[in-house]
Amino acid sequence: MSEPVRAARRFAPATARNRDPILKVLGPLLPESGLILELASGTGEHVVHFARARPRLVWQPSDPSPEARESIAAWVAAEGLPNVRAPLALDAAAADWPVAGVDAAVCINMLHISPWAATEGLMRGVGTRLPSGGLLYIYGPFRRADAPTAPSNEAFDADLKSRDARWGLRMLEDVRTEAGTNGLGFEGFVEMPANNLSLIFRKH
Repeated sequence: MSEPVRAARRFAPATARNRDPILKVLGPLLPESGLILELASGTGEHVVHFARARPRLVWQPSDPSPEARESIAAWVAAEGLPNVRAPLALDAAAADWPVAGVDAAVCINMLHISPWAATEGLMRGVGTRLPSGGLLYIYGPFRRADAPTAPSNEAFDADLKSRDARWGLRMLEDVRTEAGTNGLGFEGFVEMPANNLSLIFRKH
């Protein structure tokens, strides 16, 4: 591995803890082959982990941040994975995305650290690009009308809002409604470690 590649890789401590629990839920939901779009890929650690586990799938990472895309590209280069494409500059809230149809979409830890417009854009963009039965998998912390919010998540929510008033934990019910208006049916959720949820949607 070259020194520039090594230096460009970024690390998110939470990824090492959550990537295997996520893959355990996500893996059986994915198609056997096809193109998988990851929104807000961040450091790139998730996509290389998933690509190693599912080599018959083609993975398309993306992120609006140039620094994140540099890290993603460095991780892909370091791992030598032929089934991961170069990262796209993609803002979920944008009207136009630089990608056409995809077979499934994955979005990890984005909704709470972005404006609500990004969630609206995510649902709109994915809803027009998935085939019937196509998967949208979302992971992160959420509020639920039928369950109390964990104290750690309440503190996290307050911290997020102090950093940007447009950020914060989303209500699961609001996310479901937004998905439904874009033709994405809610199949259910799986409770994950550290008070996170896996949300599963399918295109009608």
